[in-house]
Amino acid sequence: MSDRRDEADLATFESLRPDMLSLAYRMLGDVGRAQDLVQEAWLRWHHRSDVEVDNPKAFLVTVVTRLCLNELGAARVRHEERSDRLPEPIDLAEAGIDRVDSLEQVSMAFLVLLERLTPPERAVLLLHDVFDFPHEEIAKLVMRSAAGCRKLLERARHHVAEGRTMIRASREEHARLLGAFVAAATRGDVAGLAELLAADALLITDGGRQGRAVGRFRNLTQPLRGAEHIAAFVAATARESGVRFVERELNGQPALVFFRDGEPVGALLLAVAEGKVQRVFFHADRERLRFAATAAASARRHPASRTP
Repeated sequence: MSDRRDEADLATFESLRPDMLSLAYRMLGDVGRAQDLVQEAWLRWHHRSDVEVDNPKAFLVTVVTRLCLNELGAARVRHEERSDRLPEPIDLAEAGIDRVDSLEQVSMAFLVLLERLTPPERAVLLLHDVFDFPHEEIAKLVMRSAAGCRKLLERARHHVAEGRTMIRASREEHARLLGAFVAAATRGDVAGLAELLAADALLITDGGRQGRAVGRFRNLTQPLRGAEHIAAFVAATARESGVRFVERELNGQPALVFFRDGEPVGALLLAVAEGKVQRVFFHADRERLRFAATAAASARRHPASRTP
């Protein structure tokens, strides 16, 4: 009987693994940490004694949410979170998060919006709007009343509302602007880049804890705003790099991964709306690029390209 229950527990857990991974990834912005917490959730699920669980999904989502809130609190205490840190870019299938109701919910633009929220706001928004948890159940997780949860949800929705228009462009428009952006950057065409960018566009780079240097330029520790400023910076740094890139789908949208000496060194993702590039995300933290690219040897290469 025990072996049969173990098999049933494992089958149930594996069927819900993508849901747990997608929740933990959106809460933490890091696949490695998300996987660790999902594994911890397995231990709690497997060793729950003889407790009967009527709703395994609700039980496991609750466990993962608690673990994420604890992890976020501990990371702040350890001072491990950086203000310039971007969520980890991922190929959804490779990371095991390819089963999501809406790809916009895992786009880089949406994840950056999530990171603006406090951990409780993030949890309330995801649990209510993605996993359909009632406020009464969420309240126990975030140590609030049901009324307090409604206020948290209202505040979270308000904070992300301004950015939702950046995650609804068609795939064709997104791919067209990405191709035009890279072509202009490769040519060093400042005017062409500025034309592609919204007037108040934002460039965010993440070079990891040690930072990243491209020639005489170091990565930006603060976002750069404005089409002309971004265009000038991208064109200048593009002339300094000379790496190869492959086209990939990252976080459900067209993107590029850059390689040097067979190793991924950066990823470029855009947020597109109203026919313009609204956000440019350049991720160059080499420790957090493993789910953005498969082995370079199997990737289709393009001619030498230059990146910000």
